[in-house]
Amino acid sequence: MKTEELRSIQAPIKERYKTDPDAALITLKAEGRLGDGITCNVQTGKALVAAGLHPATGGDGLSACSGDMLLEALVACAGVTLNAVATAIGVVVRSGAVRAEGDLDFRGTLGVAKDAPVGFQRIRLLFDLDTDASEDQVGTLLRLTERYCVVFQTLRLSPEMTVSHQGSAA
Repeated sequence: MKTEELRSIQAPIKERYKTDPDAALITLKAEGRLGDGITCNVQTGKALVAAGLHPATGGDGLSACSGDMLLEALVACAGVTLNAVATAIGVVVRSGAVRAEGDLDFRGTLGVAKDAPVGFQRIRLLFDLDTDASEDQVGTLLRLTERYCVVFQTLRLSPEMTVSHQGSAA
């Protein structure tokens, strides 16, 4: 996609959001159903994914690990955002790869050590880009990707979260 195409697609959307900020507030949803054994079947945009325990917590490795899925969501969002930003600012990226790595101490999730945190302690997002862009342009591209990547910013800023229950309980 060319810069002008992206701008022409996004211009009316941006204008609408400027004149009607409430129109920009959209609730995204994900849903899953408890599956066989210790799994949860999650409907993605294109397929049903069976999520299960990571092998480090007793899983058999046949089901997707939700920690891996979180990193995959980060990679997907960062890759799409980088492509959109590159298009918007006119930086040509011939090809590229995006990788996310996260460090977990599984003692926390298994309750083995109370002082071990549950969840990722560090996440690294890495880009390998084939481009003729200058170092300054690449720096701008990465800075804007970081700024506008929804998943990156969500992980960084830790949104307010709630848990609720509906249905019957004994």
